[in-house]
Amino acid sequence: MGTAPVLLNTLDPMVAALREDAYRVVGPTVRDGAIVLDELETAAALPSGWGVDVGPGGYRLSRRADAAAFAHAASARSWKSYLHPPREPLWTAARDGEGGFAVREPDEDPVRYAFLGVRACDLRAIAVLDRVLSVPGGRYARRRERVFIVAVNCTEPAATCFCAATGNGPAVGAGFDVALTELADPHGARYIAEAGSDRGVALLARLPGSPASETDVREARSAVAAAAGRMGRSLPAGDLRDLLAGTRTAARWDDVGNRCLTCGNCTMVCPTCFCSTIEDDTDLAGDTAHRTQRWDSCFDIDFSYLHGGPVRPSASGRYRQWLSHKLGAWHDQFGESGCVGCGRCIVWCPAGIDITEEVNALAEEATT
Repeated sequence: MGTAPVLLNTLDPMVAALREDAYRVVGPTVRDGAIVLDELETAAALPSGWGVDVGPGGYRLSRRADAAAFAHAASARSWKSYLHPPREPLWTAARDGEGGFAVREPDEDPVRYAFLGVRACDLRAIAVLDRVLSVPGGRYARRRERVFIVAVNCTEPAATCFCAATGNGPAVGAGFDVALTELADPHGARYIAEAGSDRGVALLARLPGSPASETDVREARSAVAAAAGRMGRSLPAGDLRDLLAGTRTAARWDDVGNRCLTCGNCTMVCPTCFCSTIEDDTDLAGDTAHRTQRWDSCFDIDFSYLHGGPVRPSASGRYRQWLSHKLGAWHDQFGESGCVGCGRCIVWCPAGIDITEEVNALAEEATT
């Protein structure tokens, strides 16, 4: 937007201003031994001083030595659940007493969300969903146009992050209204804020900030650049589409299939998986019927069911479908990868399957 960076010493005025504008502010907070996304009434609800220790199939909340509010791994719940709900009623049909029936769509909740703390990987994931789901006039499009996004440049990647390998971070790209870079120490945190839209410019103009010094801006940019070099996971160099297309009969698929529980956790926590199915039900009297859309997963054995049985009955076949689509065929459909490097699928897999380990193993097998 061409506006100068602003230094904010607290996020309380930002949260208050967004709530005054009738936004429902959603951001990270601590609950039930984890950092989760939830509605925030004040910035005091942010997980200041909390971090997480994560690994394949493992997650633990931990105390930090500083007061950072955004130095933690992405939560299991992504922003996708607010834009593309896990379960959504589509319509109800009821008999009208005259031999016919009336169909009624549910009233739409016109809630306006302000997403506070959207990381680079998740900002890119929202852009991916925009491309797939944003049909003009549709439910997703209507929700999306009401969202205000406060993004956060990542200064401390989690052990399972690999957004640098997918080109989606740790610095945020386009699509935010305001972007923050957090600079924290044991005494507190301050934020370098930059506007990315006219709405962002208007919000920052209302906050008690001051022009950021060149020293603060350099410190912020150095912290983000250093985060890219501290990621412990990566993907193989080269075209992953060609790699996955050429390894369909690799022995590694059977290896991972023997470990995969086909629970679908990876697709549920993935911020870009968007598959859904339709459920119809009726009451016992047959007077009222309901149609509901809910999330579905390609790991469900019935996902590929055709007359006579499922197309992919084995765990290895379903894992291969998911990974090959996410990193390969997605390019053919949407012109980009379906993976943003957030690492959620690694953390929340009960078998501890690591997507980066599997792709690198396929690349090694292809060269031997």
